[in-house]
Amino acid sequence: MSQLSDDVWSPVITPFGADLAPDTQRFVAHCQWLASNGVGLAVFGTNSEANSMTVAEKQELLKALVHGGVDPSRIMPGTGSCTIDDCVAVTCEAVDAGCAGVLMLPPFYYKGVSDEGLFRFYSEVINRVANSRLRIYLYHIPPVTHVPLSFELIERLRDAFPGIIAGIKDSGGDWAHTKGLTERFAGQDFAVYAGSERFLLDTLRAGGAGCISATANVNPSAIVELARHWQEDDANERQQSLNAIRDLFEKYPLIPGMKAATAYFSDNDDWRRVRPPLVELEEQHVSELVSSLKATGFQMEGVGEASHG
Repeated sequence: MSQLSDDVWSPVITPFGADLAPDTQRFVAHCQWLASNGVGLAVFGTNSEANSMTVAEKQELLKALVHGGVDPSRIMPGTGSCTIDDCVAVTCEAVDAGCAGVLMLPPFYYKGVSDEGLFRFYSEVINRVANSRLRIYLYHIPPVTHVPLSFELIERLRDAFPGIIAGIKDSGGDWAHTKGLTERFAGQDFAVYAGSERFLLDTLRAGGAGCISATANVNPSAIVELARHWQEDDANERQQSLNAIRDLFEKYPLIPGMKAATAYFSDNDDWRRVRPPLVELEEQHVSELVSSLKATGFQMEGVGEASHG
């Protein structure tokens, strides 16, 4: 696996058919659209509904992406799981495909686990994958997992597995924590990614790598443009514009909201479908969201076009 170079990554939303099986063609097409807008593909992330998907489904979708002509160096699959074997299986698939890295949740069912237990989990996965090309980007998202990754654990993992523990996505929603990560680890062959574009400019200014953000699914080019021009005079204005769009989506459950917007702008209502226990956005909320987005001039130009693979 090569080192990540992109500033902006999207935890790609997953399209489902009427039988709730992943729609491979639409998935590949959406990934191609995101890549064409300069966004890296953090498939099987939180907003991908990955923890409602099987190992086999993830493996097949990853194969379909590569066979569809998507550059593996632009793919960073989420491989974290509560089971070591499942985590190893998807991680090995990603390494074999030549992906840039993997984004790895901690085992999240048991709460109050020790750093020692988490260290043993990650160590077991790394030793079973047994491939020097492996690059792991830790996934810190305590509002969801309630299993935080301490600075001390990160340091211990880096010392034990130099080069393999390559970075972190901080989705804690606390800028002070992200800033602390950049101060302690950035510039040491360790990439710190904010979990939202809200913190993109601050992260880049602090020496971080960029962001891995849900709404890069729907607003990719604008987020990428800030990452490319963050040192220019209009960077603060660009950041405020990104925050305004993010605000509109955060008025509603984020995954159904992003899928509703994608359905509208691609003229394909199948995009609204989510897997239980999630439910689709109510019609009234869809109308409100779309009206609010259109009032800003928001567009998703080219989304939903046929796959080229």
